[in-house]
Amino acid sequence: MTGQPAPAPVVVPPLDSPSLTLGGFLREITGRYGERIALVSRERQVTYAELGQQAYLLARALVAAGVSRGTPVAVLAPNSVEWVATYFAVGLISAVLVPVNTFATAEERDYILRHSDAAVLLLMPEFLRHRYLEDLLERHPAIAQSVPGSLQIPELPFLRRIVSYQLLAPVPPGVQSFGEFVAAAAGVPEALVEAMAASIHPADDAMIIYTSGTTARPKGVIHVQRPPVLQSWRFAEQLRLSPDDRIWSAYPYFWSAGMAMVIGGTLASGATLIIEDHFDPAMALDTIERERATILFAWPHQSAELAEEQRRRPRDLSSIRRTANPSPLDAFLPNAAVEDQLIAAFGLSETFTIATSLPVDAPVALRRSTHGLPLPGMEVRIVDPDTGEPLPQGQPGEIAVRGVTLMRGYAKTLPEHVFDRDGFFRTKDGGWIDEAGYLHWTGRISAMIKTGGANVSPLEIETALAQWGRLKTALAVGVPHPTLGEMVVLCAVRNEGDPVSEEEVQQYLRQRLAAYKVPRRVLFVASEDLSFTGNAKIQLQQLRELAVRLIRAEATAPSASV
Repeated sequence: MTGQPAPAPVVVPPLDSPSLTLGGFLREITGRYGERIALVSRERQVTYAELGQQAYLLARALVAAGVSRGTPVAVLAPNSVEWVATYFAVGLISAVLVPVNTFATAEERDYILRHSDAAVLLLMPEFLRHRYLEDLLERHPAIAQSVPGSLQIPELPFLRRIVSYQLLAPVPPGVQSFGEFVAAAAGVPEALVEAMAASIHPADDAMIIYTSGTTARPKGVIHVQRPPVLQSWRFAEQLRLSPDDRIWSAYPYFWSAGMAMVIGGTLASGATLIIEDHFDPAMALDTIERERATILFAWPHQSAELAEEQRRRPRDLSSIRRTANPSPLDAFLPNAAVEDQLIAAFGLSETFTIATSLPVDAPVALRRSTHGLPLPGMEVRIVDPDTGEPLPQGQPGEIAVRGVTLMRGYAKTLPEHVFDRDGFFRTKDGGWIDEAGYLHWTGRISAMIKTGGANVSPLEIETALAQWGRLKTALAVGVPHPTLGEMVVLCAVRNEGDPVSEEEVQQYLRQRLAAYKVPRRVLFVASEDLSFTGNAKIQLQQLRELAVRLIRAEATAPSASV
């Protein structure tokens, strides 16, 4: 706010600091940034002080509902002020947050609630085309036969209470209104919550994040209190965020990057988080223009959609100083420093995002050619994918990690099935480490294309095309080939109004890549042909199957000649 002295620069706390808890983080940011605006949504704006008050009120309500240390509390809601306040409220009393993917199917949602032993579910009754509460009531009639706090659902045996964030009239049987839930906080003194928060240790469990990978069932990644807090301070530092920033993001909060980079990094720096509950390019650009956003975080395909929308109807984007990565949108950002947009980092849900990184003002050459150095307290080694034995410097293999932000383990999985004998977690990502200690990530080992005896990294192809900017989406996959083993195939979505051809794509890549890395086929598909995970990542297996079908259809199509 104007008239206030500039806050001190962000300093990452020591790794052994007792303040690396969600309660400690909340006290720090509310004390430091007080009356600054923390959150802005279409309906309201919330200061840092008000966020703290809301979190404590919700924490008292949770205690009144019987929630205590270790109680799993599930949240099924889109990005919202309520989501952020609940995130801190659960952490304040050492309960365990269980973020539920808003795009999960009913079966996936029930699996997460059952597997996590969730005792309380706070949910938005509906969102976009999803009718969460209606579906729960239909699938589990026992809810309507119980009262909140005493639910008895055989399929969800530990679930005792369902609370609706949204006002419902009438409130369905077995469901508690948010107003009634919060009103019970009056019976719990704030001093009790303060005492609970003061007793929490950075090693106490904080959350279970369910990944949306390729396995039959999502894995529950258990994190203690330290990783989300430490990574929040680190993102503020690595991204060089300031209190003057206004950050817009398409990332969902139920994902680790949503919690660490978007929520945490914003609040650690004293900046303002602009809340968008879902991604729509026209709505997003209207919001970015209206709120004068300075930083954008979006997936590459979302950035391409933003660029298309900006071509159709230009907005004033002069406030933007940086996006997450170079994209077609750059052409419409007059004041963005393109060289500062490349973020060099490697991480995953199991390390609560970044395990290696370089700050955005590190030399451009390093950020273009590497994925950074291990962050303090993190160790990275390259191992043989088959034997797990460490490999010499410079030799490619599987990336293994160990350190302060590594998960405690997978829920209901024995540690020997998760970590190797030295305590390292094998990521199933490929890479190598150079003589200066920088990590070079080459992509998922399972996604590596083996063609004619050589390994081809899809990432290398996709990075080259991202710099070109003539394709909205471009993903390389390997499809079976009788003599090569696999053939490199590019599946691409054209930018609107650009009839780029297969030959043009191949010719561009021939100038930048070795011949064997150039896709033998470029298949143009529509955006609606792509399948996405709940984290907005394109599902490669489905894309690979689509490529195979298209190639087979071409091979069996009748000849045009008579």
